[in-house]
Amino acid sequence: MSQPTQGLDRRLVTILAIVFANLLSASMILPVLSLYAINKLGMPKEATPLLQASFFIAQFIAGPFLGRWSDRYGRVPVLIISQIGTVISFLMIAVSPSIGILVVSRILDGVTGGNILVAQAYVIDITPRERRTQALGLIFAVFGIGFIIGPSLGGALAAVIGQQGVFLTAALVALIPAIMTYFTLNETLTPEERMANRGTGNISFREMLSNRTILLILSLTVFGSLGLGLVQSTFAIYGQDILFAGKDEPTINLGIGLLFGAIGLGQTLTQTLLLRRLLRRYGDAPLVFGGTLVRAFSQFWFFMLGLPLALAVFGQDALPWVAIIGAMSFAAGTGIMMPPLQSLISYATPDNARGAAAGLASSAQSLGVIAGTLLAGPLLSINIAGRPSLMPYLVNTIMFLLLAIPTWFLVKQFGWTAAKV
Repeated sequence: MSQPTQGLDRRLVTILAIVFANLLSASMILPVLSLYAINKLGMPKEATPLLQASFFIAQFIAGPFLGRWSDRYGRVPVLIISQIGTVISFLMIAVSPSIGILVVSRILDGVTGGNILVAQAYVIDITPRERRTQALGLIFAVFGIGFIIGPSLGGALAAVIGQQGVFLTAALVALIPAIMTYFTLNETLTPEERMANRGTGNISFREMLSNRTILLILSLTVFGSLGLGLVQSTFAIYGQDILFAGKDEPTINLGIGLLFGAIGLGQTLTQTLLLRRLLRRYGDAPLVFGGTLVRAFSQFWFFMLGLPLALAVFGQDALPWVAIIGAMSFAAGTGIMMPPLQSLISYATPDNARGAAAGLASSAQSLGVIAGTLLAGPLLSINIAGRPSLMPYLVNTIMFLLLAIPTWFLVKQFGWTAAKV
């Protein structure tokens, strides 16, 4: 394996640029995917979370295998295959004549969707242990930048060239990281390491899951991602029904895109300004605990306190401005919680199973998002104060408060400073 260098590694810069291009293309379609399915293809509103679920079910099944294959055959080939799959899936959406083809395209993107998990394994390969959380945090920062630009750009493009034009543009953008990976990214695993990783003496998935530390981390990842799934699969509908109720379609597309951008801004500011300072004082486990509480607060403020008060005092037009606070705080909590979880699972696994560990973490994230998206439909049918779109966020508030209990046990195990297994 290539040895990490001190300072800013050129390989890290390259992989971050590739992740950015991936996230930009994926986030461009977020503001319009559900509305495209509802308004253009006639998909029932309550069924739209199935679009998210189909993607994440496919990713849940494929993730561990993609991670293991990246250990055995190299990070770069798996990255290229997954990126090409994304390009094809976006093209299918753009020319989709039916709901069935639309769902198939999301499944294809999920099956080949190893872009981020392999990128995380790549970063772990080239980064010293003591700087791993910070390096993984940079990936989340790039997530944030992608979510600042991508949804805003997608919403603006939808208002100008239509929703199908957004999917065609996203396919073109998704082709860029495949080209960058092929021509600029060096493999981190030597041929000898890849051959050794195909042997029979490596740790199995069953052995990894029998490790109580890994199992606890994966469980926290599942429930943390469940909350993300509830927000992600209902936010566009929430914006259309509540935040921008009564507005025309271009205004709704643009407004939802800008709010997704606020989430990205919160993510970026957390990773670039806050995470490094927190890591100087606290270990990984305390940050998981703190991030969980911040996410609970964001849901309570955004959907259970701030918006109802703003509606009562200032009226409908004030809602998007108040929503920005909740969106950015939810992103901040996610940014504080998730990179330390990624680091903790890498500490608990041997070096020759880094890709497999990243694959298991990716599957845990997918499982959580699957549960969140499948719960979202029924929850949307339950009214709170006459507003059907509020229930997912009440559930999130309660769930994140309860998650503080197991995250506290994680703190007791790892301590407040150095994270050691």
